[in-house]
Amino acid sequence: MTPERFARIKETLNRRQPDLAVVTDEVHKAHNLSAIIRTCDAFAVPKVHAIWPYDDYRTFRGKAKGSQQWVDVETFRTTEDAIGQLQGKGFKVCVANFSERAIDFRAYDFTQPTAIMMGNELTGVTDIAAEMADEHLTIPMLGMVQSFNVSVAAALLLSEAERQRSLKGMFDQRRISDEDYERMLFEWSHPFYTRLCKELGWEYPEMDEEGELADPQGFGARVNASGKKLR
Repeated sequence: MTPERFARIKETLNRRQPDLAVVTDEVHKAHNLSAIIRTCDAFAVPKVHAIWPYDDYRTFRGKAKGSQQWVDVETFRTTEDAIGQLQGKGFKVCVANFSERAIDFRAYDFTQPTAIMMGNELTGVTDIAAEMADEHLTIPMLGMVQSFNVSVAAALLLSEAERQRSLKGMFDQRRISDEDYERMLFEWSHPFYTRLCKELGWEYPEMDEEGELADPQGFGARVNASGKKLR
């Protein structure tokens, strides 16, 4: 890993917004899932909360097409679980939804802890999501078409969130916890070692100031003793 890449990883982590999240409510098309997750990375969102009521998480990983490398993904079986957990942590849950209570998305204060919820491609947000949400947001449209692609809508909402937060200086200093910073710094810098440690149930090894393993020989010996192979 080059010094330039390690510096870019640290700079990116320093801008992550722990109180800004996206929730996907059974969004199932591969190109939409991957586009939403990539958009979250671009706008400094560290986590996507995916409502995925199916048994096979590998199917979700396949549809996301590896785009979750830079964004954590937490899955939930039900809408109630996802919204309840976020609201319990102090997030305002906002659904993108045309309704009588909807406000222009530019009138919402995105500098407060916010989870933006996107409905699926066919039916939009579920009734329970619309009922539990703290706010309904709408994106004005002036043409004949009355809906955006779900990933486009997510990008528009997150762009406004980025604009408001930039004006308030919320990207000027690191906001994620030290624990999350150190974890993500290792995972982003060493994806192979990350997978290996997770398979073996190990804590991540220490890194030096250049982002390399502090004791590569010792780590390699430990891996060999475990029966795994470094390849």
